Amino acid sequence: MAGENFVYFFTVQGFFIGIIFGILKSFDAAGLLTYTFFITLFFYLFSHIIIAFYFRTLSVKAYSFNKNIHEKDLDFFVKEINKREKIIDSATKITDIAVKMNSDEHERDSK
Repeated sequence: MAGENFVYFFTVQGFFIGIIFGILKSFDAAGLLTYTFFITLFFYLFSHIIIAFYFRTLSVKAYSFNKNIHEKDLDFFVKEINKREKIIDSATKITDIAVKMNSDEHERDSK
C-alpha cells in the first residue's frame, strides 16, 4: 500500500472511530464534533509518524556503507585532534611558565 493511501485509510478509520466514540460519550453536538475532530486528528498524525518510520527504515536498508571512506575520515579526524592537543599542551605549558614567572616576580616585589 502506498504511503498516501495508508494515510487516507487510517484517517477515515479514525473519523469513524471518532464518530462512534463521540456518540457513546457525548451528550451534545459540540461534544460529538470535538471527539470526532480530536480522534481523527490523532489518527491522521499517527499515520504520518508510522509512514515516516516506515520510509526511514526502507531507505536505511537500501544505503550501502562505504567503510574505506569512513575510516579515512576518522583517521583524518584523529590526526587533527592530536595536532590540536599538542597545540593546547604547548599553550598550557607557556601559560604555566608565565604564571610561575609572575608569581616569582610578585614574591620578590613583596619582600
